[in-house]
Formats: sequence, structure tokens, C-alpha cells
Amino acid sequence: MRLLFPALLLLAACAPEGPGGARLYARHCAACHGPTGAGDGPEAPRLPVPPADLRGLAEAHGGQFPAASVMATIHGYPGKGHLGAMPEFGPLFDGETVAVTTTDGNVVAAPRAIVALTAHVETLQTP
Repeated sequence: MRLLFPALLLLAACAPEGPGGARLYARHCAACHGPTGAGDGPEAPRLPVPPADLRGLAEAHGGQFPAASVMATIHGYPGKGHLGAMPEFGPLFDGETVAVTTTDGNVVAAPRAIVALTAHVETLQTP
């Protein structure tokens, strides 16, 4: 996965620019997850389920940032279960796609905005 995500970013960089991941995060995620991803956004106390602390995703996955899982969670792909309060963002972020190589070697089209947002979430990881 560590090799997958840089390749994912290189593929995404080949297409025309879209909204940046940091900007998308500030607009759609920070209210719940907080500006640093700690799960302490201003809306967090009002939610029925505490927002995830995004800073430890890589650590929780053996030091590998789970890019595919993060993209699936953001999008809300079928099977997510909707056990938490996080909305599906897929319809909001659908649009221009970029080629992404999955861990099993398949190349799939993913919404550029979700790829950018996932890249930003990776920058929030605690070293």
C-alpha cells in the first residue's frame, strides 16, 4: 500500500487540476474531524457517534496508510453499513475521474476529489 499511494498521486497529477485535498477537507471534513484530524471538530459534540481520529490510520494498519479503505469510506461504497454518522460523500465528489491502481493490481477510475482528499488525510498521520 505504501507504494500504491504515491503511484496513485502520480496518476492523479497527470490530469487537469481539481479542488485541492486540503481545501476539500476544510470544507467537508474539519467540522467533525477537526482541522488536524483528531476527531475534535466543532460539530463533534453534537454527533451521536464520535468522529474518528484520522491521525492514527496508518499506525492502526501496521504503518501503512490504508488509502483504498479511506477512499471507500469517504465515497460510501455499498457495504459501508452506515454504522456511524458520517454521510456518503460519493455523490458530492463524483465527477472527473483518474486512474488508480489497487493493491491487487487492477486499475480503476476514482473521483479526482476523493483521491485528493485521501492524499490530504494521509498528511494528517501522526509519525
